[in-house]
Amino acid sequence: MQLSSQEQLRYSRHLLLDKIGEAGQLKLKKSHVVIVGCGGLGCPAALYLAASGVGELTLIDADNIELSNLQRQILYKTNHLKRSKVQTAANQLQALNPEIKLNTIENTVENADFSALINTADIVLDCTDNAASRYFINRACWQQQVALVSGAAIRGEGQLMVFNFSEQSSPCYQCVYPDLSEENLNCSNAGVVSPVLGIIGSMQALEAIKLLVDKKSSQQNKLLCFDAWQMSFHQFNLIADEHCKICGKNE
Repeated sequence: MQLSSQEQLRYSRHLLLDKIGEAGQLKLKKSHVVIVGCGGLGCPAALYLAASGVGELTLIDADNIELSNLQRQILYKTNHLKRSKVQTAANQLQALNPEIKLNTIENTVENADFSALINTADIVLDCTDNAASRYFINRACWQQQVALVSGAAIRGEGQLMVFNFSEQSSPCYQCVYPDLSEENLNCSNAGVVSPVLGIIGSMQALEAIKLLVDKKSSQQNKLLCFDAWQMSFHQFNLIADEHCKICGKNE
């Protein structure tokens, strides 16, 4: 596989980089990333992955576009109201980069035959906004040993975690948050300042690109917390919980 002359021009700024270059761009071209959730996080993540030349993107979301989405979900326009998010997102991304393949699943992740789907994926981006979906995605990725890049944003706060499940020592999402059964806060009931989603979603795309090109990420097994009001970042090391219900040795 080689880059066409059009691709060489399109990705020329990547080709200038020692850490990507033509070899790295070819790795992106051969890659398949699954994005679960086409909302405030999924929109910027998908835009950057499509623009960067990830060869295949699969979008999963069951929702239609509502007026209240437009404050933060930057793939959509006013004339898109009431349309399917995944179909509209795919159209926008294909217009941005016709060189890539786009798949759409207009369903919830729990009803999308997710485990079979990610057998062909290199990385999953969790861009959802509810605990049940996060636990479901985490379990499936751990079982299939597919890398997971998890993002979250609410109010003026954001979080980012990268789990490389091909490594036996990797913690999982449930190690970090063993019980969110009472947690029901999301953008709909707690609010969010829109650029925070752009920051975290873009960082999810960046970490995915680093993993695809180099098979490692400096953010791996770490929790990165962002405070928009203070414009500050704090980072915490994560370790696997041996009693974790998903990945623990003593579960």
